[in-house]
Amino acid sequence: MNNKLSAHIGYLFKEVPLGERVASAAAAGFTAVEHPQPFSIGPQVMRKMVDEHGLFFAQLAGGAGDASKGEKGLASLPGREADFRASFDRALEYALIVGAPLIHPMAGVPGDENAAQAKDVYLENIRYAVDQTAGSGARVLIEAISEAAVPGYAISSLQKAIEVQDIFGIEKVTLLVDTFHAAVTEVELTKWIPWNGARIGHVHIADFPGRHEPGTGTLPFNDILSALQAVEFGDAIGFEYIPSNSTVESASFLHDWKLRS
Repeated sequence: MNNKLSAHIGYLFKEVPLGERVASAAAAGFTAVEHPQPFSIGPQVMRKMVDEHGLFFAQLAGGAGDASKGEKGLASLPGREADFRASFDRALEYALIVGAPLIHPMAGVPGDENAAQAKDVYLENIRYAVDQTAGSGARVLIEAISEAAVPGYAISSLQKAIEVQDIFGIEKVTLLVDTFHAAVTEVELTKWIPWNGARIGHVHIADFPGRHEPGTGTLPFNDILSALQAVEFGDAIGFEYIPSNSTVESASFLHDWKLRS
């Protein structure tokens, strides 16, 4: 397995401003960073920062919506197709400049009133994202976000994500597998990964049930790493957890993970 360990700088290093988190991640021993909406920092500036610290930018989101309004994505929302496309185009342009290989078009929470239309709208928006990324060097990434984290999220299970991936093909759409969300939905990744390794393009790590750093909960991370190694997973492992203390203290596990990966 390649040594690609990514700090989600939306969750980690919140002790410092966003513009300082790339340096903090590098100092702590991470080899990559990611953030769903890094747009307050220009792409050229972000690229310079990651290059200066010997990192790479692992993934970002497109069509995330307005966080200040509680939006968790636009891709499944009827009537927001133009907003989704404009946001995705912006994210793709940013990704290509910073060298991010993956863009996650966030599905969002369509609500019961839009349930009948939501799936068709979502698939049309994913088709748009697939068409836009074709030949670009970036690929569409889909994450199943559990109801426990985002009630009503349109893609709330790995099975739903797989169904979408199978429509477009694994060469065009890859999956983000999150250990916390998998545990919430009672998916045992040590059993799931061996059968689905080719589907995975990115992994998120957080323990269960507290969603803190590895070692604070019940998940068998040694076995999960072994399963990823067995399927020759070579893409990035991202750490999207809520630190139980300072980020630097919470990341004390990183040395052992670098040895394993």
